[in-house]
Amino acid sequence: MYVEKNLPFYGVYPQFTLMEFEDERMQEQDRRVMQSFYSQTAARIQRLAEEACDRMEYDGSMMFDEYPDKLMMEHLCRRIESEIQKEDAMTDSEEALMAAARRDHGMRDLIGVILFNEMFCRRCRKKNRGHSQGIRIFSADYKKI
Repeated sequence: MYVEKNLPFYGVYPQFTLMEFEDERMQEQDRRVMQSFYSQTAARIQRLAEEACDRMEYDGSMMFDEYPDKLMMEHLCRRIESEIQKEDAMTDSEEALMAAARRDHGMRDLIGVILFNEMFCRRCRKKNRGHSQGIRIFSADYKKI
């Protein structure tokens, strides 16, 4: 038989450790360092992918669906690709336009990889934050008689 001992007021709240937040901060810092090695084109794609993910980061977003819709993901890739083409067109450089025409297929693949990676990182971060914010129901303060 178990007898419940009165819990202190802080016993019903989640136990946050500074170590969890420190680990997340260190991972984000390491990620930013690795992204600083990206080429200029990849950095532009990363910026646009982050902006797209920022717009989709709300409860109920398709980004956080268990199985995101493939057509919508491809639509996001095409939208980012069109934004890059608009930026390239603004430079009015024929060399840039020719280079863009040569790399279109590879560009869409790179956009997909960077966008899906950014979405994956945000999904993991949301899942980890939700897990660490869970409420502890049982306590070690219960004693067996």
